[in-house]
Amino acid sequence: MEAAAPTTIAKKEVVVLGAGVVGLTTALKLQQEEHYQVTIVSEVIPSDPKSIKYTSWWAGAHHVYNSIKKDDPNLYLFEQETFKVMWELSEPGSNAEESFLRIPQTEYYYTERPQPDPLENMPDYRHLREDELIHGAKAGAAFTTFTIDVPIYLNYLLMRFLAYGGRILRGSLLHINQVLEGGTSLFAGGSPRDPLPDALVVCCGLGARFLGGIEDKDVYPIRGQTVLVRAPWVRSGRTHEIDASGACTYIIPRRSSDVIIGGTRVPNDWFPHARPETTEDILTRGLVLCPELAPPEVRAIRTPTLADILPHVVGEGCGLRPGRKGGIRLEVEWIDGEKVRREGRVPVIHNYGHAGYGFQASWGCANKVLTLLDDALGMSKEV
Repeated sequence: MEAAAPTTIAKKEVVVLGAGVVGLTTALKLQQEEHYQVTIVSEVIPSDPKSIKYTSWWAGAHHVYNSIKKDDPNLYLFEQETFKVMWELSEPGSNAEESFLRIPQTEYYYTERPQPDPLENMPDYRHLREDELIHGAKAGAAFTTFTIDVPIYLNYLLMRFLAYGGRILRGSLLHINQVLEGGTSLFAGGSPRDPLPDALVVCCGLGARFLGGIEDKDVYPIRGQTVLVRAPWVRSGRTHEIDASGACTYIIPRRSSDVIIGGTRVPNDWFPHARPETTEDILTRGLVLCPELAPPEVRAIRTPTLADILPHVVGEGCGLRPGRKGGIRLEVEWIDGEKVRREGRVPVIHNYGHAGYGFQASWGCANKVLTLLDDALGMSKEV
């Protein structure tokens, strides 16, 4: 008997709007599935010059659980799933190793941590003794985590996505109906032969406030400002929660020898550039928390001052985190095909509003998008 011919699965066309960490991770996750062909459409891509429009470029970033399981079980799960993936990616010898640095991390808290503390799941976790606390801290913890060299990691995600056969097109939309009706043929690099998308995934962060067909007024900016210092001798992270509002000082070393010092967290502040007085405040707080920011030769002879750090400042950062009242929007919305001159209904999956959790919730949210998309298109029954 002749062997049966292998069955092929007709791929569903998916368009992902946005190329920040959430959009790239989601697109990569979907493209890795044999039944999806994914195109990213974005106005800005990771290799572009720095822009206030591209928030992911400005992130610190490290993985420290922000959510408490009983208060936000979904976010806790997303963070947990993401940590597992990124911990494997940060493994020495992995093809993503250069994007990460595994470090010892110390956290100081203005208030007592709720129990059970999700940080207890971190590698090498332990409570700080009272004699290990800094002035003003009521509690603390030490554990092992990783930091992310954001520019390298974003381009790693993009290259992996392209290597799996994905496609990225530069373009902007006024309304989601434009791509639902016209598809990717509307953009440079597209083709008149491109099929219409079977589904749309919205990962446009702060842009969800303005994009027609979305216009989510619950989305708002949470301005963050940081300072970048060249200090290869710093190889541990620290965070000091300043008050109950969530404001904090943090030290995030990267594999590249740069150290991110932060920060600020100001809702509804749209200013796109670093403010000099804020930079000085961040450096002052950073030096108090981590005197090791000053060169070792200085610390060997005297107490370091701000003047000892200034020559090592290599940049300032300012990003607008995409906050959202009610938290992350992660759900399916169905668009009537008649509204976009096509048959049937088209699923639009929303994945935005991550505030400061974009990197550390990215893979968990991508997993959820895959589940929602499979269910919406009936793929979970076919594969």
